[in-house]
Amino acid sequence: MSTIIKKLLPEIIKKTAARCKERGIVIPTFTQMRNPSLIPEAIRNKLSGVGLWDINPVNLFRITWKNDVKTGLYGGVNYLEIPSAVTCVNARVIGLIGKYFPTGAHKVGAAFGCLVPRLVSGEFDPSRHKAVWPSTGNFCRGGAFDCALLGCTPVAILPEEMSKERFQWLREIGAEVIATPGCESNVKEIYDKCWELKKDPLNVIFNQFEEFGNPIWHYNVTGPALDEVFLGLGSMNLRPAAYISATGSAGTIAAGDYLKKQYPHLKIVASEALQCPTLLMNGFGGHRIEGIGDKHVPWVHNVRNTDAVAAVDDEDCMRILRLFNEAEGKKYLSSLGIPDTHVEQLSLLGISSIGNILAAVKTAKYFELTKDDVVFTIFTDSVDLYQSRLEELRKERGMYSAIEAAKDQAGPLAHQSIDFFKELGYYDRKAIHNLKYYTWVEQQGKTYEEINAQWDPEYWRSLFEDEVGTFDRLITEFNALAS
Repeated sequence: MSTIIKKLLPEIIKKTAARCKERGIVIPTFTQMRNPSLIPEAIRNKLSGVGLWDINPVNLFRITWKNDVKTGLYGGVNYLEIPSAVTCVNARVIGLIGKYFPTGAHKVGAAFGCLVPRLVSGEFDPSRHKAVWPSTGNFCRGGAFDCALLGCTPVAILPEEMSKERFQWLREIGAEVIATPGCESNVKEIYDKCWELKKDPLNVIFNQFEEFGNPIWHYNVTGPALDEVFLGLGSMNLRPAAYISATGSAGTIAAGDYLKKQYPHLKIVASEALQCPTLLMNGFGGHRIEGIGDKHVPWVHNVRNTDAVAAVDDEDCMRILRLFNEAEGKKYLSSLGIPDTHVEQLSLLGISSIGNILAAVKTAKYFELTKDDVVFTIFTDSVDLYQSRLEELRKERGMYSAIEAAKDQAGPLAHQSIDFFKELGYYDRKAIHNLKYYTWVEQQGKTYEEINAQWDPEYWRSLFEDEVGTFDRLITEFNALAS
């Protein structure tokens, strides 16, 4: 039936369905999240009076890239093309917009992909279990939000140095919050806390770094959204040249696996922080690009399908954060001839989104891409989640000036180099894949047999393409019980 859903528990399914019926909960299928036109009219009618962030079960149907924030219903894929006057490369750089998901980040989808299959199979019992969400950023927020909509109890684990906005929001939504030592690079400390919580069988750990529901959601929802954007560009001369994704949990990068199946010559580029170059040089350290935990290779990363690694300096990201959002920075960009509407749209990019742009610039320069090449990426969240970081930078460095804006545009953007960019050969990829052994087999209980199985492309094809049919069937059957 499934390699992820180990068993069906009919009595728990029946009890949970009754619980959902009492709360008016209907669960969308992955197919509906990919194509909201398939969502029943009765549900669509409920959406117009519900805010995007409201704790209302109908917002499960807003876990899609196609939310129309003006009407409250659906439209085309939400994306933003960054002007070449900003990127300073000829290739077209286009990113999907995460801000228009509930919580302001697409991680509600990844969390949905982990929780819902367990819920509708009975493996997760919301009347007894707690859903534990280990994260370096938005994943625990997405998990807490999904739990609130589905009537489940969330526990969020994240490093203590993450932005204040994250902690405040999690507490407001009613999550139990556990802060672990360190910054976004300190994933091991998160894992240690998970092992401690696992001692209580009522804690169910949804570890995005090993839960295949995470990349399955991106392969089946984010990948097709990117393809739809490309097909909508309309020019026969355009080529989908590359897909850029921060490795993080390695969920989002799975959208590249979908694109590469459609366009075999497309390059999948994994980006990471230069200050913690795990994939680039087996390195370690700490950095400020929030949400992309590292010092290990995620279990769910299909490394064999990754073509290159780009390491981005976190200082460049912080400088561009100010350029895109401080008044003098916006004024300077406008002086370059960039329309004000385009300048204002740059606030749709959070820190990791800026990191993805810089990696896209490196990629375009390294492969000498032209105006006929399209580089896709993801704008995970917006500056809304980083206002405290901007304030910290003002206190640390003073008010932002026109001279600093000129320097920041000329340096991190116009003169972004191809340093710390590595094209991966077959054995380069295998070397990165082999690093999984030390985290996952030695520390986290995975098997020697499965890490070897992961080198087979069929392992990933089956996970990404076959499991989703089982998930959707279970969701449909569950909804019928709850109706």
